[in-house]
Amino acid sequence: MALMDFIKKQFIDVIQWTEDEPGVLAYRFPMQDMEIQYGAQLTVRESQMAVFVNEGKVADVFGPGRHKLTTQTIPVLTYLKNWDKLFESPFKSDVYFFSTRQQVDQKFGTPNPITIRDAEFGAVRIRLFGIYSYRIADPKAFHQQVSGTVERYTVDSLSGQLRNSIIGSLTDLIAESKIPFLDMAANQDEFAGKLREKVKEGFGALATSRRGIRVRRRTAR
Repeated sequence: MALMDFIKKQFIDVIQWTEDEPGVLAYRFPMQDMEIQYGAQLTVRESQMAVFVNEGKVADVFGPGRHKLTTQTIPVLTYLKNWDKLFESPFKSDVYFFSTRQQVDQKFGTPNPITIRDAEFGAVRIRLFGIYSYRIADPKAFHQQVSGTVERYTVDSLSGQLRNSIIGSLTDLIAESKIPFLDMAANQDEFAGKLREKVKEGFGALATSRRGIRVRRRTAR
């Protein structure tokens, strides 16, 4: 009896992620020395997506809902393994959950003052600070390009790269805008709108979708 209980513990019949801590973008379901039972239940909650990876290749992506894992619900995995539809053996695969909720109130700022040339005041040194929000839009691409095989990939792991992307775009935009120094505050909303469009490409390369960017100006003394 003990032996049978031990064997049963090697097969997983329920796969889910409850997001027990904030700030986790990607979570690898623990699979060491275990296999997924054919017909197991996969629960993907709202604001989540699940990605199955077989032998290093993304096999299938599941959206919110309860899924029974069979050869009908995992067609790509079935193809990769060359299963017959009647084959109902446990299988080995890595499962990654991704949080698709908005990550709000993310902060950015210029680490050093930016020097601009103003027609009225000459050289002016300014610093800019702001907040932005984003969410993962394509978990498959995010797994392939960013998070990889790590057990947990967090907001903090990504924030530095996103901030650098914003600051790089911000510096270029200031140089291109030629907005007079005294008019910057009045044009803040327009400036933020242009910045959103400029950082879209950089964020898109990370399989994320920016939801909003707000910029506030501070003069450097």
